[in-house]
Amino acid sequence: MLKDIKVVGFDADDTLWVNEPYFKELEDKFCELLNNYLSTDEISKQLFEIEIQNLELYGYGVKAFMLSLIETAITISDHKVPTEIIHKIIELGKHQLNKPIELLDGVGKVLDKLYSEHYKLIVATKGDLLDQERKLQKSGLEKYFHHIEIMSDKKNSDYRKLLNHLEIKPKEFVMIGNSLKSDIMPVIEIGGKGIHVPYHTTWQHEKILTDKLVNNNFIEVKTISETLDFF
Repeated sequence: MLKDIKVVGFDADDTLWVNEPYFKELEDKFCELLNNYLSTDEISKQLFEIEIQNLELYGYGVKAFMLSLIETAITISDHKVPTEIIHKIIELGKHQLNKPIELLDGVGKVLDKLYSEHYKLIVATKGDLLDQERKLQKSGLEKYFHHIEIMSDKKNSDYRKLLNHLEIKPKEFVMIGNSLKSDIMPVIEIGGKGIHVPYHTTWQHEKILTDKLVNNNFIEVKTISETLDFF
């Protein structure tokens, strides 16, 4: 299936290293700060709605999330949230930005193997430019990658631009990632291939049903180490 592949793309967050659990942890602490106003479920629902409304303006990442947290706090408190709470939200966000990078099991083994076999490896990830560059540097994985693409979004057109930049055809590209919606579906729709590595925690906005995939030109594995069976 992967005989024509020249370039292997990797998502970063929750594919190479832990990410979403930290957002969930931050959200839980945020809900605790505001439990005098609404229940945890109600706060989370309001936060998600505000996040989605803000995506086009702020994009993805911790700083965008912090802005949505602050807006949510102002909204659910009817503009009465104390400045002390706003300060605590900012401090929680800074703490998350400074977290150490925790690589997922098998990542080093996979990158070593594919790199030694002379595949061109790239990172194609969404998020804040500064934050993602910082995480890549802290991860110690930069040496493996021919190209780093930090994208504002992961739609069909974004992947087409990426492949044009790399000067390859879609059939020569495979994307490895944890999100069917962002990492796999758009690549398959433009003629590439995808390997889905599910992660136990996935942001609600990234969830889709597998029957939405337009064809079967993808593989699903349980761990990233299993991807080596297909190269």
